[in-house]
Amino acid sequence: MDESKAGHCLWITNRRGMEYWPTPSEEAKYLLRSSRFKRKSDFKAPSIKLPDNFEKIVVHTLSHNFRNATRIVRTPLGLPVKPKHVLVKIIYAGVNASDVNFSSGRYFGGNNDDTASRLPFDAGFEAVGIIAAVGDSVTDLKIGMPCAFMTFGGYAEFIMIPSKHALPVPRPDPEVVAMLTSGLTASIALEKAGQMESGKVVLVTAAAGGTGQFAVQLAKLAGNTVVATCGGGAKAKLLKELGVDRIIDYHSEDIKTVLRKEFSEGIDIIYESVGGDMLNLCLNALAIYGRLIIIGMISQYQGDRGWTPSKYPGLCEKLLAKSQTVSGFFLVQYGHMWQEHLDRLFNLYSTGKLKVAIDPKKFIGLHSVADAVEYLHSGRSVGKVVVSVDPTFLHQEAKL
Repeated sequence: MDESKAGHCLWITNRRGMEYWPTPSEEAKYLLRSSRFKRKSDFKAPSIKLPDNFEKIVVHTLSHNFRNATRIVRTPLGLPVKPKHVLVKIIYAGVNASDVNFSSGRYFGGNNDDTASRLPFDAGFEAVGIIAAVGDSVTDLKIGMPCAFMTFGGYAEFIMIPSKHALPVPRPDPEVVAMLTSGLTASIALEKAGQMESGKVVLVTAAAGGTGQFAVQLAKLAGNTVVATCGGGAKAKLLKELGVDRIIDYHSEDIKTVLRKEFSEGIDIIYESVGGDMLNLCLNALAIYGRLIIIGMISQYQGDRGWTPSKYPGLCEKLLAKSQTVSGFFLVQYGHMWQEHLDRLFNLYSTGKLKVAIDPKKFIGLHSVADAVEYLHSGRSVGKVVVSVDPTFLHQEAKL
């Protein structure tokens, strides 16, 4: 009756009628998933010539203005590869709203003086590429294997990382980049922070962005009614293609009015990444027992002084009155789940159950990274913004 449930557990029970779809956490007790991607890949890596040095982007001064905070430097490759490490040739790097938080030092503990003492430090959170060399004691990874990683230093031509941080993937494609910070945040946050079940009403803000596109689809695949906010016709068109039940284009509709009139009993799960006034609106829209997941606050990342905290008076009273929950989610603290959820996302994608939207605007080479970050913060992007670090890769692949 519901093909979207293929591969899921179904209980025949009297607990909730004759049929019961377990929650993701319950289902996990019965499904066996590999810790490493074992699907045979048809990818053939081109030969990689190791240069004496390479280029990377570093943060040289603390500022929320990414362009002013960073510069491209050339540095020695540093061979041989250290034991238990791999050298990765980066093909594509992902752009994130929080790049500006990183360049301003927000993700380091201590005061400004402590953070400034770390300068310069490497920029970029995520990338995919090809393993170009391996160090001693590395047995499960081979030269030529495609892999992804989420460590500092993604905006570079090469990077040396501990082998345990390399996530094997079938191909080093832009779609895989989108599955990293953006896809994994949606997948793990909805399962852990949102405790997502079937039959709920799920609201996703900034739904046509890098992570929102995954959240709406995963919520639909779980059997929920999905409401999504966006700004503009192109974004609304994408969300319609992704199967969203109710699209609220705030360029033509008032979000608060729509939620009050059409969802008067409230929203069960909200996946929120905008912050500011939107977060306040979401708090007021939560249903009894509602769960609000905060995965970011992009509206507060820019400005003369960068990230500006907001105040939400009466928050405790609101939550207490309706037994509601607000959960923060930071992907770094769920590293032990990355490979499992990445495998799951790619399986959904490869079987046609999950679509991955990459913004069509091309950003080629490291010199375009600042443009890409500014483009993301302009609000014009649709889908995941990706930088092609090695523009010759596609030509090499075509020859094969």
